[in-house]
Amino acid sequence: QVQLVESGGGLVQAGGSLRLSCAASGRSFGGYAMGWFRQAAGKERQFVAAINWSGEITYYTDSVKGRLTISRDNAKNTVYLQMNSLKPEDTAVYYCAARLGTAQSMGLSSRGAIEYWGQGTQVTVSS
Repeated sequence: QVQLVESGGGLVQAGGSLRLSCAASGRSFGGYAMGWFRQAAGKERQFVAAINWSGEITYYTDSVKGRLTISRDNAKNTVYLQMNSLKPEDTAVYYCAARLGTAQSMGLSSRGAIEYWGQGTQVTVSS
């Protein structure tokens, strides 16, 4: 059974930092891009960041460039999202995702094209 389990969410003041983790298990993720999406209350789930299998190529939505950094440790089957200079508009439930292919293809894909989802972790940024 494939599982993506997120951790690291919480409450932080604007300008602060959080580090999210996503531990993957249940199959080999060779060739899979891993990424993060987020869903604010009353809004659609949106792409945030993705990283390819080798960890060499990343892809971000414009609003987080320079503040959020995605990385992965394939030996641990874990992907991370380092979030710095957080803003209230970053408040959302953050979901880990996995999809066979490139980081860019994950960023450009529809929600239905994502093969695996985590259960989500809440990030709240207070002003």
